[in-house]
Amino acid sequence: MSNKLKYLFIHCTATQEGNEISSATIRRWHTAPKPEGRGWKQVGYTKMLHLDGTWEQLVGNNEDDIVDNFEITNGAAGYNSISQHWVYVGGLDNMSDPKDTRTEKQKEALKKAVIEFHAKFPHVIIKGHNEVANKACPSFDVQKWLLTIGIRQ
Repeated sequence: MSNKLKYLFIHCTATQEGNEISSATIRRWHTAPKPEGRGWKQVGYTKMLHLDGTWEQLVGNNEDDIVDNFEITNGAAGYNSISQHWVYVGGLDNMSDPKDTRTEKQKEALKKAVIEFHAKFPHVIIKGHNEVANKACPSFDVQKWLLTIGIRQ
């Protein structure tokens, strides 16, 4: 079963500022059996933005506006079958409190990717995870940020 893509959610890894994390660690957190992980069938994110501004694809995606079964990730309960989920490494200060820790390279890479995504799929609503869940993630106001990069939804 496939669904029309309706949302793009921006997430953070909820890791401390300046500390890189691997996709293998994220996969383990999400897919390892409980209590070591969450016991999910699939990782929570479509792709991951590293501190140096490079993207890593975590789940195959055919880059159209249909969410096929193989593309479904576990990023936001109730939205997964109609969404893509992008995550940047970081989101916490050194005391483990929420903070926008995006590096300049992450900011530029996210801006470029979101602008390109929005141009290709203008009907898709872009949100922060915190807009649909009681979480601080992604530790910045996505709606205000979208306005600063010229996206009005």
